[in-house]
Amino acid sequence: MITIDYSKEPRRDILCIDVKSFFASVEAVKRGMHPLTAYIVVMSKPEENGGLVLAASPRVKQEYRIKTGSRRFEIPKHSPIQIVEPRMGLYLKVNGLINEVYKEFVTESDLHIYSIDESFLDVSFSHALHGTTMEIAEKIQRAIWDRFRLVVAIGIGDNPLLAKLALDTKAKDFSPYITEWRYEDVPHTVWKINPITDMWGIGNRTAKNLYRLGIESVYGLSQYNVKSLKRIHGVIGEQLFYHAHGVDHSVLSEKYIPLSNSYGKSQILDRDYTSAYEIEVVIREMADQVAARLRKYHSETGMVHLTVGFSRDILEKGFSHRTTIYPTAVSKKIIDTCLYLFRTHYRNQPVRTLAIQCGKIQFKSHLQLSLFENPEKTLQQEQLELTIDRIRNKYGYTSLIHASSLTPGGTAIRRSHLISGHQGWYE
Repeated sequence: MITIDYSKEPRRDILCIDVKSFFASVEAVKRGMHPLTAYIVVMSKPEENGGLVLAASPRVKQEYRIKTGSRRFEIPKHSPIQIVEPRMGLYLKVNGLINEVYKEFVTESDLHIYSIDESFLDVSFSHALHGTTMEIAEKIQRAIWDRFRLVVAIGIGDNPLLAKLALDTKAKDFSPYITEWRYEDVPHTVWKINPITDMWGIGNRTAKNLYRLGIESVYGLSQYNVKSLKRIHGVIGEQLFYHAHGVDHSVLSEKYIPLSNSYGKSQILDRDYTSAYEIEVVIREMADQVAARLRKYHSETGMVHLTVGFSRDILEKGFSHRTTIYPTAVSKKIIDTCLYLFRTHYRNQPVRTLAIQCGKIQFKSHLQLSLFENPEKTLQQEQLELTIDRIRNKYGYTSLIHASSLTPGGTAIRRSHLISGHQGWYE
């Protein structure tokens, strides 16, 4: 049997905290109901038969098998389930308040916000003030219930991986919603995870690759030759081997700083767009918004990438192309580049998704004039766009829009009120 000498592995006290059915729980509390007993589903576009479930309360999951990703037509017509639209502004506000609770127990450097409803806390240095790891977990759980009437599940481990596995595998589903997994527990915890896709970091594609090697379980992965895994799958194969032994050397206070940034925007259209003009209206809007973000952060892009996804009613998937450009943050130049890519490759297919990505980002330290442009016009264009940015920042994006956004294909006005593609209101 292949084992790891855990005496040589670093140990920390990590909490992985998840707010149970966050969106649905917030909606339940707003209605004066207990989040664990309420029948609530948060759904995007509930008026449509294909409306998508974003969150379902625990009771709905248990009794009706409705979960994130389910559709409107899957909900029984005469059930007690309340269907509500998402209020992203409210969820972000509550998330901020919950994070402030976490900061009462750890410093900001020892807090890693993993998603809107899940966070990692390194409480290794919090024991003198707040007690043992289990006592800290219980205090946090109680504080969030007392202040917000929300239930949190907590996984505890020697590293972020073990804490996350403890949370996902057991703490989320069993009261009192706190589970502790340490290195010594790996043989009867991590190795027992089944199916292998329930292991954090192993999706269906990775599982298929492992199956080809005869690896069908987490235990089987832990017993495979690590050198062979690395030779076949590179560093990912080696990482999977050590994860199967519960080993993770991540330190929350050591924040990852990417080598390069990119700015982008994507959206799923409300319907299939078949008119090239309407598609170009949306491309113009999106490119304009990406350019504004570049200017906000005093950056310029040297590469523009356009992705167009076609309707699911046709066999073709779409196209994705990019081109390098002279570094710029000027809306017109980025728009023109996107339209050039679109017109070059578009052949009248129905379009459902669009994405624009700007890469090769560099900090703008001065105004670079081009030999091929009138310097006076360049300066005027920059001042005009900065003025537009200031007006929009003060009065909202829709205070100044292109006339084309008023046409039937435009989406910028409607989407200006959304957060992450959903309703942003919270009152």
